[in-house]
Amino acid sequence: MISICLIYFMSFLVLSMSLFISSLFLIMSDLVYIFEYKLLTINSSSIMMVILVDWMSLLFMSFVLYISSMVIYYSDEYMSGDPKLNRFIMLVSMFVLSMMLLIISPNLISILLGWDGLGLVSYCLVIYYQNIKSYNAGMLTALTNRIGDVALLLGIAWMLNYGSWNYIFYLEFMKNDLSMSIMSWLVVLAAMTKSAQIPFSSWLPAAMAAPTPVSSLVHSSTLVTAGVYLLIRFNYALSFNLLLLLLLFGTMTMFMAGLGANFEFDLKKIIALSTLSQLGLMMSILALGEYKLSFFHLLSHALFKATLFMCAGCIIHNLNNCQDIRFMGSLVKQMPLTCCFFNIANLSLCGIPFLAGFYSKDLILEVLSMNYLNLFIYLIFFISTGLTVSYSFRLVYYTMVGDYNFLALNCLQDYGKIMLKGMAGLIFLVIMGGSSLMWLMFPTPYFICLPFIMKMMALLVTFFGMWLGIEFSLFSINYSLKSMMLLKTSLFFSSMWNMPMLSTFGMNYFMTNLGKTFYLNIDQGWSEYFGSQKIFINMKKLAIWNQFIFLNNLKIFFLLMVLYMIVLFFMFLYLNSL
Repeated sequence: MISICLIYFMSFLVLSMSLFISSLFLIMSDLVYIFEYKLLTINSSSIMMVILVDWMSLLFMSFVLYISSMVIYYSDEYMSGDPKLNRFIMLVSMFVLSMMLLIISPNLISILLGWDGLGLVSYCLVIYYQNIKSYNAGMLTALTNRIGDVALLLGIAWMLNYGSWNYIFYLEFMKNDLSMSIMSWLVVLAAMTKSAQIPFSSWLPAAMAAPTPVSSLVHSSTLVTAGVYLLIRFNYALSFNLLLLLLLFGTMTMFMAGLGANFEFDLKKIIALSTLSQLGLMMSILALGEYKLSFFHLLSHALFKATLFMCAGCIIHNLNNCQDIRFMGSLVKQMPLTCCFFNIANLSLCGIPFLAGFYSKDLILEVLSMNYLNLFIYLIFFISTGLTVSYSFRLVYYTMVGDYNFLALNCLQDYGKIMLKGMAGLIFLVIMGGSSLMWLMFPTPYFICLPFIMKMMALLVTFFGMWLGIEFSLFSINYSLKSMMLLKTSLFFSSMWNMPMLSTFGMNYFMTNLGKTFYLNIDQGWSEYFGSQKIFINMKKLAIWNQFIFLNNLKIFFLLMVLYMIVLFFMFLYLNSL
């Protein structure tokens, strides 16, 4: 019997290949197709389903489907002990289909269907391992994403001003007309919640409670990239002030996540913070007006991030579900192939020349250097790039090099042939995908002429970050760890500038406190005594009195009879005396 994983793997893979070839045809022909399907006609009003097919949507869909097929193939072994594997694969497929709907929609209504589908299914996947931590993470994810959903709903209401929900036709209007620019602000708010920009960043590391294949899919090409993709589609509608604001938030997110990852010890959370940093980079370069570069980095990032998560899953699987990097070390001896894949993906993330990440990151930094911008943005960009290399080499130092810190007698090995095949399917694209994509997307190459020092700046920060990462993580018997010297600073940076505290405790504390005050002073206070409790006590007394009368009604009747006779007797005496 063929497993459900294999069926989905094959169908997604075939679909991915066909979409990729179609996107090549559209790139070469420079064509855009818009299909309209009439769903319903009521009194001359037609309800249409609109699909936008251009090289961008087809290329992105082929990447999403290819990564999904590898993740599903990988899940066959990773989730093999799960009795509800079919349900898991169905959820992942629903997740991918929601993303497909979002990618091909030029219409805000159908975008909302895909958008909300992503939010709902991501909640189901985050709480998949049913425990308190997963439930809390799922609730934080769902509620943060609801803010974006509400912004999109308000945008849909606002688009009633236009006469159609096909935003693709009105982008210039949105930019120039003041009353219509509110639409672009709402879309940017929606994209910032979905792509976890400051101040909505805390849900992204929390969503690591999901199974690793889900994390691999979410952080590479689906949920978190939905916001960036929406902004790439809306890029013509964004005004100058809005782009400046987006640039500030994007660079701050990139810097904050890069800094936080250098102080984190959870393997999956380090890679999650790395995703956050790269999302900040995509948002920032988009805010500089280079939407094609943002899309290019989105695709190349999807490849190596999916591989990184799959390797991390393999390591966690082989270490009996241990995620703390301090317990690892010298894994390269026991798991050579996994570590090889992990290192290639890590070096690609750092932007080491001629791997996939290099082509997009280097181009982004050089285009930034060409722009006339302030020193703050320039420095934050390059420092964040250095921090990326820093946490990557720190991760390599903790996991691959040094002594094995887990269990003394542990027969670790590179077992898991299916998982290794799933990773191998992506690793060739991690090596060659960047150059191939660049030749496809930019038929005329960028010519960037910069002074020597600015040209070498990217390499300089890479090497500086490399040294910093190793220096910050060195530890031996007579060597004190740098992060332990600055404990409070380390805690502040590692907790993402206290953002999780603000979005959980900060939200809960005041509401629960207000509830307590109302409960004590109003619900259990004087109003209780004079209101419901008083009525209850009086009714109770009346009921007891009535009950007493009903139980003794015969006695009372005879007693009243006697009293009546006595009263008549006295009246008779009184009348006789007159």
